[in-house]
Amino acid sequence: MTSRLLFLILLCMPFRVFSQEDAWVYLTDKENVAQALANPISILTQEAIDRKMAHGVSIDSRDVPVNENYISQLKQQSGITVLAKSKWFNAVHVRGTETDINNLVALPYVDHIIFANKSLNARVEIPKNKFEFETARTSFDYGQAANQITMIQGDVLHQSNHTGNGMVIAVIDAGFPNVNTMGAFQRLRDNNGILGAYDFFDRNPDVYANTSSSHGTLVLSTMAGYVEGSYVGTAPDASYYLFRTENAPDENPVEESLWVEAAERADSLGVDIINSSLGYKIYDNANYNHTDADLDGLTTYISKGANIAFEKGILVVNSAGNAGTNGLNAPADAAGVFTIGAVDANGDYAGFSSQGSIFQPTQKPDVVTQGQASAVIWSNNNIGTANGTSFSAPIMAGALACLWEALPDLTNAEIMQLVRESASQYLTPDYTLGYGIPNLATALNQGLSLPEAENLQHNIQIYPNPVWHELHLKMPSTETNVQVIVYTILGKAVMEAKVFQSTTINMSSLANGVYLLKINTQKETITKKIIKK
Repeated sequence: MTSRLLFLILLCMPFRVFSQEDAWVYLTDKENVAQALANPISILTQEAIDRKMAHGVSIDSRDVPVNENYISQLKQQSGITVLAKSKWFNAVHVRGTETDINNLVALPYVDHIIFANKSLNARVEIPKNKFEFETARTSFDYGQAANQITMIQGDVLHQSNHTGNGMVIAVIDAGFPNVNTMGAFQRLRDNNGILGAYDFFDRNPDVYANTSSSHGTLVLSTMAGYVEGSYVGTAPDASYYLFRTENAPDENPVEESLWVEAAERADSLGVDIINSSLGYKIYDNANYNHTDADLDGLTTYISKGANIAFEKGILVVNSAGNAGTNGLNAPADAAGVFTIGAVDANGDYAGFSSQGSIFQPTQKPDVVTQGQASAVIWSNNNIGTANGTSFSAPIMAGALACLWEALPDLTNAEIMQLVRESASQYLTPDYTLGYGIPNLATALNQGLSLPEAENLQHNIQIYPNPVWHELHLKMPSTETNVQVIVYTILGKAVMEAKVFQSTTINMSSLANGVYLLKINTQKETITKKIIKK
């Protein structure tokens, strides 16, 4: 009997000893920090530097990359696989056995280690498919996108010629199949509106190849989709980066780390807005689950990363989640995230929309838009409807791009607060609708009335942006002998001109991409982002 019991114990031991765990390895230092900060163009694009300067965001050690020599050494350690890295946290996401990971503590450049399995450093819940409510029925009704745009007065921004021109949005999501071929994105492609793409999970630039999920395609359609006479997204003239970090339908903490990597990439590229229709709470391995108390905006890896993105000047828009009364997912709990819940076409609470709670440090959700029967474009190019906060978030993100285009001097925090104050229940927020349904026409009017808006920047006319051939500039009559210099994002001057109230710059010889237009007047220097297509 004793020998049989011992045999059973030995049978069980290998699973415990050799099971793979996920952990974050935090490093002690970085290489050449002082030199990098003294020469920020070595670690950031000029566009990113100028965006930070425009919004008063400091460049600090978090912008310096992780020491690649440390990463190379970690990859050589027994049983260790490196899956992701973060310069903001100076951390590396690794996978290995508990023993192999703990052995890393002995390395001189390892500061500390945090396991995703909290029992090693949970509450057990039944894993759920976070996209399960995003079912749909295909339809070809004319103008299905009208209700979700007019509900938040996004159409008023479009009528004012604010359609996302010059704004850059990073979409962090699952797969984007057929975005490179389907007709609904032909206008986007013709306008060179996809500035770049990367699959962080498979480590290659082809975000269109993975067809296990078309979630990213649907999300992108609510912002950038365009079908003549049938469908218009909320930001049809914005430019986009497409980043895949989600490996649907699996759930593993590495996706939090990949999300942070993508956010860091977005920051280095000078992105204005991140839309993330993703959230994390329940994992395939219940030991990794986040408890309600973890959703305090300060605990989870992804929420801490989202807060840093906010500090860097990015407007981070995230779906609240589809868990109803079971609460928010991370990073929707973060104070630096603009969290979007869902209502139906009539503006009534959608029962699946995740509710906020006392655990969050700020009012959550922030606002709501249509997420029940949202108009989307499927990867087969058909217009239909789908349910989920995954769609209310990008509807809002696209509209925010148009609002920020109209109010370029405001910070991400100021844009968020303007939208909150414009919402239907700003004085009586709750955990279901937050501050309510925003009115972006009101937010625009309030923003234009701010004292900060009455300055030279708003009296300079620069058009069109994006520009194909000729860029036109008109200055106020009080400004004469103005110098204009066009820079690449790496800081190289490629054009220079003098402006006497008005001028035209021929940019047809320049390669497509993002440029910085520096306008030097007698009183101040103004920087504008120009997209050449």
